[in-house]
Amino acid sequence: MAKMNMGRVILGGVVAGIVMDILGFLVDGMWLAPRWAAAMKALGHPGFSTSQMVWFNLLGIAIGIVAVWVYAAIRPRFGTGAKTATCAAVVMWIASALLPNLSMMWAMGLFGRRLTLYTTVGALVEMIVGTIAGAALYQEPQPAPAPAAAVKVGQTAQA
Repeated sequence: MAKMNMGRVILGGVVAGIVMDILGFLVDGMWLAPRWAAAMKALGHPGFSTSQMVWFNLLGIAIGIVAVWVYAAIRPRFGTGAKTATCAAVVMWIASALLPNLSMMWAMGLFGRRLTLYTTVGALVEMIVGTIAGAALYQEPQPAPAPAAAVKVGQTAQA
């Protein structure tokens, strides 16, 4: 089994995270912004601050790196490509969006069902698209070429 190419994991992960962050802004920062503003006001909190947005984006990049790491880890068993990247994305979505959103947003009653549903489904799309983008940059390290067999002077190499 080949070693994981950690440089490519990080490169692909950063790209995946940036894609996830851009899509997350479109979903949560634009489409769901009025719902988020109303929900935060109902909790007695102001809207999201700039520092919170920076943290969300940094967490998105960290999630992207872990998603590409999962892709690289399951790739020997599932093969390369978008299907394997989607499997890795679903694993990350369950761990980083579905379970936390169901437990913290909905079960605890902090946010309504629709906001929880929309942001959670949006996160699934974000993670699939981002992980596919990051996985496209991942490559296994190439093995070093085998040294040529030494041939003595006056002797011919046999095929």
